[in-house]
Amino acid sequence: MHSFQYHKGVLHCENVSLAQVAKEAGTPVYAYSAATILDHYRRLDAAFAGIDHLICYAVKANSNIAILNLLARENSGFDIVSWGELFRVRKAGGKPEACTFAGVGKSEDEIRLALRQEILSFNVESESELKRIDAIARSLKRRAPVAVRVNPDVDAGTHKYISTGKSENKFGIGFERAMEVYAAAAKMPNIRIRGVQVHIGSQITTAAPFAEAVVKMAPLVSELSRSHGIEFFSIGGGIGIVYENSFASGDSKWWKKNGSITIESYAEAVIPHLKKLGVRILFEPGRLMVGNAGVLLTRVNYVKKTGKKTFVIVDAGMNDLIRPALYQGYHQIVPVKKPARAGTIVADVVGPICESGDFFAQDRAMPEPKEGDLLALMSAGAYGFSMASNYNSRPLPAEVLVKDGGAHLIRERQTSEDLVRGEKIPEE
Repeated sequence: MHSFQYHKGVLHCENVSLAQVAKEAGTPVYAYSAATILDHYRRLDAAFAGIDHLICYAVKANSNIAILNLLARENSGFDIVSWGELFRVRKAGGKPEACTFAGVGKSEDEIRLALRQEILSFNVESESELKRIDAIARSLKRRAPVAVRVNPDVDAGTHKYISTGKSENKFGIGFERAMEVYAAAAKMPNIRIRGVQVHIGSQITTAAPFAEAVVKMAPLVSELSRSHGIEFFSIGGGIGIVYENSFASGDSKWWKKNGSITIESYAEAVIPHLKKLGVRILFEPGRLMVGNAGVLLTRVNYVKKTGKKTFVIVDAGMNDLIRPALYQGYHQIVPVKKPARAGTIVADVVGPICESGDFFAQDRAMPEPKEGDLLALMSAGAYGFSMASNYNSRPLPAEVLVKDGGAHLIRERQTSEDLVRGEKIPEE
């Protein structure tokens, strides 16, 4: 579900007009619904109430400390992939001891700092990394908590850039070598084996791949429980959201009719296999928590018509939201104010960046906009701002969180001075 709906012809986030948000914060601007984020967290938590579990929000999806604080207040754990993300979690009131540290390229400094913060576990991605963690822990006179990330060679049926569970992906250790790696880890005096982890990909829209991965991993988890006393099994994240028809995401009948994954159908698919294992279950959702909780508001600068195309040129660019250019990601685009008698056009919605890949939609049927109109790019709460950049020397946009009936500025728009902060011209 999400909390974006039209009231009297104007798109609102919860009970706040997005036209007013754009007026006060300017455009482009990201706007997020606290109620939506909390609803998704609480529904996932409730769906797994029958088993011991911990939700570790994937910080990379959206790392604003205001959003992390929302989840920290719900006693969420966090899935991090850098020291910077752990720093953010701590600033937001999260607990390092509830953080799992993933990623294939952890640096020595990151490992050292995370050990000193006493995180829950490192998700180990290679044997080389395991040896390095052991050596660093030894130098600090500590024992490092680890969970080996096992690659189950399961096809998640998602975009090739966000598939992580197949044998040709860079992530994890091959399923057939897992026991051998755990045996080696058990002999390392400064390693504490805590769990096992798997993550097969992102934006997965059916429950079957998740169930397949759990079924394949279950015998291994049972054996590791007997031989190494593991405490938890992390089944990763990757639950997909609705992009194509985001306004239907609050309608359970629509979900059933279209066969899309829901929190409930996900739980039904995996819980029977997890209950038998007798260990704590960890989840690492990111997009599920925040994807449909955010929109990117942008203003139409120009409408340009050529002999073959109509271009709607907006003030947001691929530097603000790169998913369409990078993943061919779809975002529903709607007017913030419903036009009274607008016709429909087929247009490309593009930004001001000097790249042909700077587009949000191509050949999209949409209500005909006028210059100055506000548009909302729906389902932009995940991998939107967190992947934004200063390309073309464009300041990063502002971010607003709608919470408790008000719109709160949670990140100021960058200034021109911010663009060159830290840069220096060498002295002659």
